[in-house]
Amino acid sequence: MALQADALTIQADALTMQADALTMQADALTMQADALTMQADALTMQADALTMQADALTMQADALALQGIAQFNLLQINEMLYLGIKIK
Repeated sequence: MALQADALTIQADALTMQADALTMQADALTMQADALTMQADALTMQADALTMQADALTMQADALALQGIAQFNLLQINEMLYLGIKIK
C-alpha cells in the first residue's frame, strides 16, 4: 500500500510540474501576443504619422497653387491698371 501511495504521490507531483510548465508556456505566449500587439500599435501610429505628413504636403501644394493664382491675378490687375482698362 505504501508503494502505491508513493507512486500516486510521484504521479501527482509529475502532473503538477506539467501543469506548471503549461502555465509558464501560456504566460510566455501571452507576453508574445502583448509584444505583437504593441508592434501593431506602433506600426499603426507610424502609418497615421505618414498619412498626416501626406496631408501636410497636399496642403502645402494647395497653398502654393493658390499663391500662384493670386500672383497671376495680381499681374493681370497691374496690367489692366497700366493699360488704363477699367475694372468692373
